[in-house]
Amino acid sequence: MRNLTALTLATALTAAAAAPAIAQEQGDFTLGFGIAGVFPKSNNGVLAAGTVPIDVDDGYSVTITGEYFVADNIGIELLAAWPFEHDLKSNGAKIGKVKHLPPTLSLQYHFTNKSSMTPFIGAGINYTTFTEDKAVGALAGNALSVGDSWGLALHAGVDFAVNETGAFRADVRWIDIESTVKLNGVDIGKVDIDPWVMGVSYVMKF
Repeated sequence: MRNLTALTLATALTAAAAAPAIAQEQGDFTLGFGIAGVFPKSNNGVLAAGTVPIDVDDGYSVTITGEYFVADNIGIELLAAWPFEHDLKSNGAKIGKVKHLPPTLSLQYHFTNKSSMTPFIGAGINYTTFTEDKAVGALAGNALSVGDSWGLALHAGVDFAVNETGAFRADVRWIDIESTVKLNGVDIGKVDIDPWVMGVSYVMKF
């Protein structure tokens, strides 16, 4: 993933060198398609009264974004994705698998400049819902569930214009995700994920 990101950025920079800037005006709408990696922080919590440390592995998926500009340079963006899949581990052994959907609504500001590179920043709210929770390994045969989460989401990135209506985008998000974990219906603690989400995409303006 990181090699793919570097290659995509290099391609975008080359194309952007001769491309015009993309103006973001009130009433514009953009649609983006890309790929992203979710990279949880280390040490994601300790379950079962402090006896079971838990770690959440990285996950990758395809993404789609839509952004409507309510004013010049100011847009409201919705992030959606195909489910991300993660392994849950304890002391290096796999104990569970989960999938999640991370719809995120953000208010964003795109900086005005005459360059083909347009940076932006944003902040908003994330709702993470976990699906297909499954206990494996030492916990196989038990019912595992990870609760949904609401949290703050921060966003920053750069658009590299390739023409007046299209751009390659590289972006990063930080999302506050903390969820309750249950085993056979019993609350056994919380998992604190707080991931960095890094992505590349192609964005089209309408």
